[in-house]
Amino acid sequence: MRTPANRELLDQIKAHACYTELVYRRVNKKLAVNLTKAEVEALVIAVLDDGTTDVEKLGKNYYVTNRTRQVQLVINSFNYRLITANHVTE
Repeated sequence: MRTPANRELLDQIKAHACYTELVYRRVNKKLAVNLTKAEVEALVIAVLDDGTTDVEKLGKNYYVTNRTRQVQLVINSFNYRLITANHVTE
């Protein structure tokens, strides 16, 4: 269930999200897709903007899960760098 605090956190992640060259390749590999850098960034923004997205902090990372898109983003909570994306199945 989405709370106002989660919405604020997702907005904060969206405002500060950053990427490395390695993460673009990692996202494509883990999701079995072939997205450009811009498409990877657009996917992240779409997940963060989606009203069904949940966020949970475990250790030093945020786990941002969107079951509709079947994607989970792993984001470092200190520098907001995208670490990887995982395919979510139920």
